[in-house]
Amino acid sequence: MRSGVFLLLLAALTCGLARGDDGEGEELQVETLVKPETCSVLSTMGDTLRIHYTGKLMDGKVIDSSLSMDPLVVELGKRTVIAGLEQSLVGVCEGQKIKATIPSHLAYGKKGYPPTIPGDAALEFEVEVVSLTQQTSWQKMVNDVLPLVCLALVPTLLGLVGLYLYKKANVEKPSKKKAKDKKSKKK
Repeated sequence: MRSGVFLLLLAALTCGLARGDDGEGEELQVETLVKPETCSVLSTMGDTLRIHYTGKLMDGKVIDSSLSMDPLVVELGKRTVIAGLEQSLVGVCEGQKIKATIPSHLAYGKKGYPPTIPGDAALEFEVEVVSLTQQTSWQKMVNDVLPLVCLALVPTLLGLVGLYLYKKANVEKPSKKKAKDKKSKKK
C-alpha cells in the first residue's frame, strides 16, 4: 500500500516537472553592446537611471521606444518598468548599451498586454544608459529603513488599539440600581 502511494506521488511529481510549460525555466539574457572605456560606478538598487530604449517582440516588431522622447527615468527597485528590464539595468554604467532578452514571466506573463504584446511573449530591449545617479545616504535610509519602521508601527498601533478596547470593555459600568441608591442616600 505504501509503495503504491509513493509511486503515485512520484508519477504526479514527475509529470508536473516534465510539463514545465510555464516558461519560468527561461532566464534573462543580457548582452553588452557598448561599454565605455571608463566605468567607475555600476548601478545598484535604489539608483536612478535615465535610459533610451527600444522594445521589440522576438519577431522584430517594435512595441515601444523612447528615442523620439525624453529619456525614461527609472529608479531601480521601484518597479516602474517590467521586472526583466529592471534586473538587466542592475550593474550597468553610464554610457553603456545593452540588449536584454526577457522571458515572458519577467515581462507581461501569460496575459500579455493586448493588443500590442501577446500572452507568453518574450521581449528584446536595446537600452542605452544616458545617465546614472547614485542614491544618497538620505534616499537609502528612506528606501530601506522607513518601510521597516512603518512595518513595526502597524502591529504596535493595532496592539495599542486592542489594549484600549480591552480596558474599555472591562471597565465596571455603574448599574441603574447603584445610581438610584446613591441618589436616595444624598436625600
